[in-house]
Amino acid sequence: MTSTAESSTPTGRTALIVGASGITGSAIARQLIAEGWEVIALSRSASSAPGIRGVAADLRDPESLRGALAAERPTHVFFTAWQKQDSEAENITVNGGMLRDLLAALAHAPLQHVALVTGLKHYLGPFEAYAAGETPDTPFHEEEPRLETPNFYYAQEDELFAAASAQGFHFSVHRAHTIIGHAVGNAMNMGLTIAVQATLAKELDLDFVFPGSEQQWNGLTDMTDAGLLAEQMIWASTDPAGSDEAFNIVNGDVFRWRWMWPRLAADLGVPAERVVGYQEAPRPLEQQMAPHEAAWPGIAEKHGLVESDISRLASWWHTDADLGRDMEVVTDMGKSRDAGFLSHRRTEQAFKDLFARYRADRVIP
Repeated sequence: MTSTAESSTPTGRTALIVGASGITGSAIARQLIAEGWEVIALSRSASSAPGIRGVAADLRDPESLRGALAAERPTHVFFTAWQKQDSEAENITVNGGMLRDLLAALAHAPLQHVALVTGLKHYLGPFEAYAAGETPDTPFHEEEPRLETPNFYYAQEDELFAAASAQGFHFSVHRAHTIIGHAVGNAMNMGLTIAVQATLAKELDLDFVFPGSEQQWNGLTDMTDAGLLAEQMIWASTDPAGSDEAFNIVNGDVFRWRWMWPRLAADLGVPAERVVGYQEAPRPLEQQMAPHEAAWPGIAEKHGLVESDISRLASWWHTDADLGRDMEVVTDMGKSRDAGFLSHRRTEQAFKDLFARYRADRVIP
């Protein structure tokens, strides 16, 4: 394989980001631009931004990919996109196929490294069998064998491994827990979902109710800040110690939601007497918030917010899935620490920083 050992300067590095408008992709783009990389963003719209050149292609159309990428010569690929389907079999076909076809369309490029984001469903199972069968003991370690259940993360890994062997590039896989970061219109966005819930609670004089399970309320858990995930992906893409490995990536601290929930409420301006924890049974946000969604356009107009479509802000279903688990979820970070990646975040501060950014951008009041 081509060596990833390079000088400490980014000269000559060109990154292709797939999913650059999402939580992880946008964090990667910010860091690469700050480091002086050339950055290309692949999307249907060819959306460009300062420091980012957009290229238009449909990830589900191999011919579109070949045409769009024929003249591109990235040295590094950061693959952060996925498309949710109605079944895991379809997830495997679509998401495995997107990665396979993208890498095939780059067979001519001088690829040195491809970094893929997956997640803890590697250990917990896919959405349709989420934490339903036998899962490894926590904390999760990268060496755990795959589950018996079909999983599109496994299909993506297999496509990545096969392309790396055929095309001669290095790879890394990054298994994140729930990712919090700055994006709008993302299908999985707990940070913004909680902020929207809190805004509705304040504006409509509602309780700010924890939606999840007793285990999640009382047990230990962890989380992944998008900026930290971006750091790990860039590190693995440029340091030989990160080559051809799978790494867990979480902030490095643990917490209990019974401790975190009232702190987030306070930062979001929810009165303490309106904060409600777990009581007898989960209260999913999809059911809690459905009667109140129609109030969002008025709230947006009242406060001069930039997005009046609540469906682009709140992903109730995904937060319900994360907070509704009946098992502890804690992730081991020893492997990447041993390899030299030592960055970390405090999760409470990551939430506070995220809420501050959303306020500054007029996404929440």
